[in-house]
Amino acid sequence: MTIQRLDNIGVVVEDMAAAVAFFLELGLELEGEAEVGGPDVDRLVALDGVRCDLTVVRTPDGHGRLELMKFHSPSTAAVVEPDLPVNAAGFRRIMFAVDDIEEILTRLRTHGAELMGDLVKYENGYRLAYVRGPEGLIVALAEKLA
Repeated sequence: MTIQRLDNIGVVVEDMAAAVAFFLELGLELEGEAEVGGPDVDRLVALDGVRCDLTVVRTPDGHGRLELMKFHSPSTAAVVEPDLPVNAAGFRRIMFAVDDIEEILTRLRTHGAELMGDLVKYENGYRLAYVRGPEGLIVALAEKLA
């Protein structure tokens, strides 16, 4: 076997507090926080003078993690384009299985989240929604229907 598991997904953010609050409201749990930098980090990521705050949040089952990163130096390279559509090239969304999609949507709206399209019942017995969160991050929610 060549891969053991998906360990984490890295997400660069400008507003760490807003991103963390959003994902905690979604139901993820805080795993840890750190500041990273130094020669080893510089060599690893091929940048000079890295100073980065990171926060790791995990799913309640402990199997999925997001590593949220706020770079202080060097400054973030690209301008955030929060309105890119879901079909833009690159990693565009992450999906979470949820118990009560409407309750989650209500909670996320208090953090500025907006439903991208409609809440739909999909043919395979799921209710699905795409939500745009802080900094344009797209989160898909899936509730399995009984």
